[in-house]
Amino acid sequence: QVQLVESGGDSVQAGGSLRLACVVSGYIYNLGLMGWFRQTPGREREGVASLSPRFGTTFYADSVKGRFTISRDNAKNTIYLEMNDLKPEDTAMYYCTAGVNIEPWNVAASYVYWGQGTQVTVSS
Repeated sequence: QVQLVESGGDSVQAGGSLRLACVVSGYIYNLGLMGWFRQTPGREREGVASLSPRFGTTFYADSVKGRFTISRDNAKNTIYLEMNDLKPEDTAMYYCTAGVNIEPWNVAASYVYWGQGTQVTVSS
């Protein structure tokens, strides 16, 4: 089992920045992907960014490339999502997630473990 606990969500103005953190605990040694999804009411979860702990590769949705950065601190068992130049359309509940699959990174079914979510609200 793997447990994920997110933090860092907040309300900011457009153009602002936030850093989300996700502490990962449990049996993490066979994880293929660790990442972030987001969801707004009435819509499916959307893959935002993910990384492969085995190969060090990172993946991003086109809508966040150049603005968001995913990273991992192995010593703290934490993954981060640095979000810059935030836009109102980034408003969503953000979920940390992990799974043993290695692809496709942007499909929710590739992941098994999910956090409770942290809300990000961007006002114009």
